[in-house]
Amino acid sequence: MNKEKHLKVWFIKSAAALAVATAFGLPLALHAATPKDTLVVVWSIDDMITMDPGETFEISTGEIMGNAYDRLIRFDVNDPSKLVGDIAKTWSVSADGKTYSFELKPGVKFASGNPMSAEDVVFSLQRAVLLDKAPAFILTQFGFTKENVKDKIKQTGPLTLTLESDKTYAPTFVYNCLTANVAAIVDKKLVLSKEVNGDLGYAWLKTNYAGSGPLKLREWRANEIVALERNDNYYGEKSKLARVIYRHVKEAATQRLLLEKGDADVARNLSPQDLAALASNKDIKSTSTPKGTVTYISLNQKNPNLAKPEVREAMKWLVDYAAIGDTLIKNIGVVHQNFLPIGLLGASTINPYKLDVDKAKALLAKAGLPNGFKVTLDMRTVQPVQGISEAFQQTAKRAGVEIEILPGDGKQTLTKYRARTHDIYIGQWGADYWDPHTNADTFVRNPDNSDSAKSKPLAWRNAWDIPELTKKADAAVLERDAKKRKLMYEEMETEFRKTSPFIMLFQQTEVAAMRNEVQGLKLGPTSDTTYMFKVSK
Repeated sequence: MNKEKHLKVWFIKSAAALAVATAFGLPLALHAATPKDTLVVVWSIDDMITMDPGETFEISTGEIMGNAYDRLIRFDVNDPSKLVGDIAKTWSVSADGKTYSFELKPGVKFASGNPMSAEDVVFSLQRAVLLDKAPAFILTQFGFTKENVKDKIKQTGPLTLTLESDKTYAPTFVYNCLTANVAAIVDKKLVLSKEVNGDLGYAWLKTNYAGSGPLKLREWRANEIVALERNDNYYGEKSKLARVIYRHVKEAATQRLLLEKGDADVARNLSPQDLAALASNKDIKSTSTPKGTVTYISLNQKNPNLAKPEVREAMKWLVDYAAIGDTLIKNIGVVHQNFLPIGLLGASTINPYKLDVDKAKALLAKAGLPNGFKVTLDMRTVQPVQGISEAFQQTAKRAGVEIEILPGDGKQTLTKYRARTHDIYIGQWGADYWDPHTNADTFVRNPDNSDSAKSKPLAWRNAWDIPELTKKADAAVLERDAKKRKLMYEEMETEFRKTSPFIMLFQQTEVAAMRNEVQGLKLGPTSDTTYMFKVSK
């Protein structure tokens, strides 16, 4: 074996152990198993852009937020329809349905050692509105603005506070929004000590930590590692593990190798083929859960060809859903052609589309494009996204649609997508809270389609101007009768399937493979509800 190849094999075999040693200054044993008090997770985490809960809106970072930050309330992962207190001891809503009151648990401390009070909660919620980053709409939809937020979210005592909404919403909707990452509580004293030019600590918190959760952020190196360690100041049951290391490993085959060799404890992006191969390994087990995450292909309506209604529909007939379901997403997803994931109120299970090249050709001819057209597709280079993109490229070509795939990492493709400078994009959307509005608000709501819009949901990113659907989404979120509300979402999904620029592909079944000694790992239904602090070895 030549020296270059030997070094490559050494790196692959020791990557996870090296991550631990680097982050925590531990001695490195080349072929030793991971330390007993340390969980090493290999995962593709190149979508991480920031560690500020007021800004982060990426799926991988969501898990970090769920483990490192507290919020007023959470939903029960075993029954998402139930809410449980996190730092809130009690909560209630006024008779007119507009004022929400909270009392905090006493004695809660941040990882810094600073005591938590209602002042920190009020500051955190106000800060998210004032920063006005991507996830701020989860709070601003209740009428909070930069101008009024200090009057609408107020401290009423050392451990009490109130939130005043602009309308009478379904209380469960408001509470579920407060379980989202954007409502995480930050240490006001620490954050303001890092403030520069009135930025509310924004520049500092992008790569640092100011939370109170069971695990605290030790280090983040983009596209390389996230290191968490036990927060001994946590008010509840302490983390069973001293540390959790997330190592960025993009290739599923490499993740599998690290897991088999014992250099990693958990692998998170394994392909159906890798999972099948590991099924006979007596040292490996797996766990799975249906996720509130959908994968889709979207068509930017700024592209004149993609803006034609017939082209939008034609593209939906150029995906071989059955083949994708049987191969690329086998055991890791189910074909699902609706914007609401199964499990949420009003979610439809109707899947009308299949591969039909002749029907697509007829629609393209009707659109004045009988010979097809050329277009680009921005793709994150991770499976199964890459495989699906290549399969779509091949089937679309049969109808004359020439797709040029533009590969990139998660940060690159997301940044371009959020600027709506793409043609076609393939991506994921994970529920931010357990209410149908979490997806309706982004897929079928676009109150301002201008480039300077304040709200920039997925419909906006694809320049889909939908005033009537927006009105329907706004009405559904105010409906208190569950049966009526369910029908409203079903009606929106029917229209969405036929007219939208979204080709809905599948709902994720998240699977994690792990060494037998890993105990207590339960994958949550949303990105921020996989609680690593409950895991042991």
